[in-house]
Amino acid sequence: MMRHRLRLFTGEESATPVAEEPVSVRLADISRALLDAARRNRAWLEDFADDEVQVSQDLYEILSAYVRMRPGA
Repeated sequence: MMRHRLRLFTGEESATPVAEEPVSVRLADISRALLDAARRNRAWLEDFADDEVQVSQDLYEILSAYVRMRPGA
């Protein structure tokens, strides 16, 4: 049986950044999780606040219009 060696990460080691492959998902597959995380103010959602996501042009236009709309009186 092979023994696993655990190492303590102290932040002092220089790590080479690894390029991550993009993952394609349907909006329907992630929308519930994102909505719940936003409603509950989950810290992990804030961790990704500066990450970029790619969306289709028509979804971008709808989201931009939605953000500009003011709630009804």
